[in-house]
Order: sequence, then C-alpha cells, then structure tokens
Amino acid sequence: MESTPATDPNLLDKVTNLAKRRGFIFPSAEIYGGFRSTYDYGPLGVNMLRNVKQAWWRTMVQMRSDIVGLDAAILGPPAVWAASGHLETFTDPLVDCRKCKERWREDKINGVCPNCGSTEFTEPRAFNLMFKTQAGPVEGEGATAYLRPETAQGMFTNFANVLATVRKKPPFGIAQIGKSFRNEITPQNFVFRTREFEQMEMEFFVPPAEADEWYQYWVQARYDWYLDFGISRELLRLHEHAKEDLSHYSRGTTDVEFAYPWGWDELEGIANRGDYDLTQHSNASGVKLEYFDQATSERYTPYVIEPAAGATRAMMAFLLAAYHEDEVDGEVRTVLRLDWRLAPYQIAVLPLSKKPELEGVSKEVLAKLQANFMCDYDVTQSIGRRYRRQDEVGTPFCITVDFDTLEDHSVTVRDRDTTEQTRVKIDDLLRELHSRTGQI
Repeated sequence: MESTPATDPNLLDKVTNLAKRRGFIFPSAEIYGGFRSTYDYGPLGVNMLRNVKQAWWRTMVQMRSDIVGLDAAILGPPAVWAASGHLETFTDPLVDCRKCKERWREDKINGVCPNCGSTEFTEPRAFNLMFKTQAGPVEGEGATAYLRPETAQGMFTNFANVLATVRKKPPFGIAQIGKSFRNEITPQNFVFRTREFEQMEMEFFVPPAEADEWYQYWVQARYDWYLDFGISRELLRLHEHAKEDLSHYSRGTTDVEFAYPWGWDELEGIANRGDYDLTQHSNASGVKLEYFDQATSERYTPYVIEPAAGATRAMMAFLLAAYHEDEVDGEVRTVLRLDWRLAPYQIAVLPLSKKPELEGVSKEVLAKLQANFMCDYDVTQSIGRRYRRQDEVGTPFCITVDFDTLEDHSVTVRDRDTTEQTRVKIDDLLRELHSRTGQI
C-alpha cells in the first residue's frame, strides 16, 4: 500500500529526518548545540534550493519580456522602513506564560501554553519583528540600520532607476531573489517559519485601471506554477483574504495554500498593493515615483501586484509533496518523486563494480552528461542499495555501467518512478535523456 503526503501523519518527521540524513538540511551550528530556527543547506539541499530559485527565475524573468531583475542591499536606513510602515506596524502580539515564562505569539497558541498547558498569560504587547543593528564604528541614531524583513522595498525605491535604464512602461515587473530576516517570536515547523529565509518576490507595476485584471492573472499563474513543478491539485488551494483581514496596504490578497502535515497554510501570497508603496516612498523622499505616458499625456502612480514566495518554504513543500513510500521486490522503498528540474541530482552514474575498466568508462559517461545535467557518481555498496539511495534523494535516472558495456557500448538507464530499465547506446544516451525530460 503506497503512502502519500495526504495520508501520512508522520510525514513531517520523516522528511525532517531524511533531510538531515541525506544532506539536504542541517541544524546550524549543531556542534555547539545549534542555534534555534537557523538551518544550513547541505550538498543536496543547496542543489535543490538553487533549482527552485532557478525555476522561479526562468518562469518570472527569463521567459518574459516584461519583467527584469534586481539584487538590492540587505541593510537599509531607518527612513526606508519608516516610509514603508514597518517601523510602526510590522509587529506581532507577544505574550508571556505566567507559569513557565515562555514567550509566544498570541494569535498562534489558541489560549493554551504549548509548553506547560497553562491558560494564564500577560497582556499582549506589540513586538517589532525587524532586526536592528549598527552600521559603521560610531554608535548612535545616525548609524542605526535594519536587516530587511522583505525584499520588496528595494524594488520600490529603485523604481525610477529601473524605469530610466531599461525603458520599460507599465505593465512591467521587477523581480528579486534574496535573504530576508524576521525576528519571529515562535519559529516553527522545520524551515516553514524561520528568522532567516530566502524570498522570491516580484513587483508588477500596472496602470490603476488594469490592477484587478492583473491581480487575477498572477493569482492563477502562480497557482499553476506549483502544479507544473509536480505538486498535485489535492495538496493546493487558493484562499482569498476577507476584507477585514487584509494588510493595511492591500486592496486584495490571495494565498496559494499547501496541505502541510499540520493543515492548510500559506505557500505564496499574491497581493494588490495599490499605489501605497510608491506613494509612501515618494512622499518621504521627495522624489516623484510616477510614470508619464507620452501617448496619452497622462501622469500616474502605478498600482503594484506582488506575488511573494519563500524559496525555502517552497523547497519544503516540494519535498513534502514528493515524499512517497511504496513496495519494490517485496521491500519498502522511500522515494522522492521530484520533478527532474528540481531534483538535487538529475542523473547518477553507477559502475557495477570498482574494476578499473568499468570506472574508466563510467567517468567518460559522467563527463558526457555533466554539461547538461547535475550528476552524482557512486561506486560504493551493491547496485540495489545504490538504487535505493538515489530513489530516496529523488534522482530521476540512474545510469549503470556493467561488463557488457565494454562489449556493446551500451548502458542501463533506470527510471526512478517506474523502476523500469532500458538498454541504451552510449552515443545515444544524451538524446535519450533529453527526450525523457522533454528537452527535445
């Protein structure tokens, strides 16, 4: 009986254990006892996270002519965050348990202390989530700086620069991938909510009259993106926020939600931010952040549609959705059915033994494939164990070099999901793999 993400109550523990055991994600500074809510991405994790970001960038920037990229600074002066509203409103309600003294975010605990079960708490108080630091050697208000809590503001403050240099006109977008930092009161659920994380955000600037149309467009486009990369419909849904739940800047927000082991929760948010951001920064800086349409002689402040996703959160969702257990030859097999574009390794080259003649040919096959695919090379343990190891980390195809290869110049291509094995000539191997991955 196959176990799927929708039916396995122990899924989070299984994926967390696999992530550490196979080199996806490690607790940060573990040899010193760890540092709460920080994680390091290991050899497989860094590959997969890079693939998630590249997939997003390809869809949002490379394959479009109306979106350009940006990489803005992480540190920012107080003026930016005062204008954006973060200094005043970027807060969560903090309470202390009167019994065990643990601190919690009030709106996430349902009135009961998760640590000791007490229902007695202090009055909630606003806790600002921004990390404050000092820039330069002189302490004082003039040297205060903040680590950005989101990547969005750099795209707003650079609106005029981008407009002047790439000669775009609304509707057009600015995309960015980068680190953000939030001093979360209660980090939780592995890498779902952490204090340091990576975002994939895009600000799409549109004429005000077109905002609703583009908002609906991006809601559907972002939902479809997750489907395209392998998450099934049963694990995704769209949740439109009620008017009373909207952020102060939002004219409409819809979340793409994922069926996490703890229930439905946000995977990505798409918001119609109106002209709030450009207006705020224009008023605070004295610099006009408008667009002048020469064709109509109209000057206006564009509205902004913002799809905002977490790269690390998306990677976690892809891992959860891909985790399966099935039975092969009477044994339980763990397999990550990752889309080949996201898998840490797309190909594993496996010589049947350590014999020099097999390793020589195997290295030649490896070199032939490495320019086109991220490849692993593994020669330890039995071939069956190596297949299972590659299944567990999501490698779509294993290439086995055996003694027949020396005679017929062919290798065995094994498919991760079906376990079917096909004999392919080495000269035809690249063409075969491109065909299987839909590249030709």
